[in-house]
Amino acid sequence: MRTLISTAFISLDGVVEAPGGEPGYRNSGWTFKHIEFLPEAFAIKGAEQKEATAMLLGRTSYEAFSPVWPDMADFADYKVMPKYVVSTTLTEQDLVTNWGETTILRSLDEVAALKETEGGPIIVHGSATLNHALSDAGLIDRYHLLVFPLLLGAGKRLFSSTDKDAQKLKLVEHEAYANGLQKQVFDVVH
Repeated sequence: MRTLISTAFISLDGVVEAPGGEPGYRNSGWTFKHIEFLPEAFAIKGAEQKEATAMLLGRTSYEAFSPVWPDMADFADYKVMPKYVVSTTLTEQDLVTNWGETTILRSLDEVAALKETEGGPIIVHGSATLNHALSDAGLIDRYHLLVFPLLLGAGKRLFSSTDKDAQKLKLVEHEAYANGLQKQVFDVVH
């Protein structure tokens, strides 16, 4: 079974919306506006590209990343790996042609079937709504979190607010950086 990894830039109060400057959010760009950049704090992002063998996205994140990431050197490893977009509305004609193999999945059952295939880890970037559904369905195996020392208040959150039984996580890696960022890697205890 393949490991499904959710990775996120997240504020201390759980917000994941518009970390890179996406329009329409009051605190858009919060990852670089208020925190000193330290390369070592972001090393996990390069490691994720080397570890992952496929990327899973929700439609909104796909539509935000696909016009930009294919031509960015920082995301070159993602260009060649298979991508899967979970959407009930996206069509083949909506997919970009310069970002490699992309498959549309129509349901969480299809995501579960993908996890049963041969291959290495599948990484989920952004995709707040998809993360909620994946978590509620018990499909996430690991979280890679870069926690920013910010309170953003309103905004999309990484974790579902569904009323459900407690889900235990095991801290497997952590580090704090001089700029206040914290890397936290959790395995989901199934």
